[in-house]
Amino acid sequence: MTDQSHKEKMQERQTEQRKKVAELQDPEMGLVLIHTGAGKGKSSSAFGVVLRALGWKQRVGVVQFIKGKWKTGERLFFDRLGGVDWHTMGEGFTWDTQDKERDIAAAQAAFAKAREMMESGDYDLVVLDEINIAMRYEYLSVEQVIAGLEARDKRTGVILTGRDAKPELCEYADLVTEMTEVKHPFKAGIKAQKGVDF
Repeated sequence: MTDQSHKEKMQERQTEQRKKVAELQDPEMGLVLIHTGAGKGKSSSAFGVVLRALGWKQRVGVVQFIKGKWKTGERLFFDRLGGVDWHTMGEGFTWDTQDKERDIAAAQAAFAKAREMMESGDYDLVVLDEINIAMRYEYLSVEQVIAGLEARDKRTGVILTGRDAKPELCEYADLVTEMTEVKHPFKAGIKAQKGVDF
């Protein structure tokens, strides 16, 4: 491809792209994003969006449903940085607690906090970290979660993370991203690494 034909092709693409963008509309309300799938990076991607929102001086809240008191780099970072209202309300991995009633109570309390934040009108973005796991184990119902999303303030966008997002929730969301695992060090006998995995 010559320089001239490349330039002509890029000009054509630019025209098409500008036309598409001109036809788009701003819904003037926060969007619902889902990060799901068996691959790593669901929460990491959500925290990348948190950084982006903070860059625009937006108000952000995080409710963690499963991770419990486990120290993570992102929590340590945002504790130092400030600007994020962070609530870790899970009691750890479901296989550690081994008490379904306690897990249900923790998830319900976390969702009550999440609803309070989503409905307040105080937040541009609320991250519901690992909420899909709470729904997978039926600690929360998908109907309950969609009702909470419906009741959110118009300005508030929400990111829901975790494997096995419910189909009804995916249908409701504005954006669904599925992380696909291609290769994982855990399967090669390598334990989770500080700064990469947590």
